[in-house]
Amino acid sequence: MRYFLIDHITEWKSGEFIKGVKSVAMSEDFLEFHFPKNPIMPGVLLLEALTQLTGWLEAASSDFRNWFLISKVRKSNFYSFALPGDQVELEVQLISPGENPNLKVYRGTGLVKGKKKIVAEFEGEIVPVAEIEDPDEQRRFFQVLTREMKL
Repeated sequence: MRYFLIDHITEWKSGEFIKGVKSVAMSEDFLEFHFPKNPIMPGVLLLEALTQLTGWLEAASSDFRNWFLISKVRKSNFYSFALPGDQVELEVQLISPGENPNLKVYRGTGLVKGKKKIVAEFEGEIVPVAEIEDPDEQRRFFQVLTREMKL
């Protein structure tokens, strides 16, 4: 199963930062077992949401030629839980393009109503979008996420 953990991209600046939203719905299947009768969004999925947002930044910044694949979490702090009904505001910023042009370092944060849920610093490889997805489909999906496409 594949989780799409970004519901809306609210702002981005090519090669610099991106902001988005993840709305946690009670119907998410991962909540059934995490934890029974006390559902919370797993912290690792908050990290995955930041990673997916980073992929969208790389794709949009490269005219959908590149994508980001995480390879190392340098630092990650979890502050409290994201619960059903929460709207997690996510932001990712480029820290360093790195010495290797195919490796970049990012910092991401996740907040709910101004309260920190996660802050992470991570690095990863820049890979061709075409190796993992159809670039034209990704471009169209990005338009849906940014509300640029009229539905």
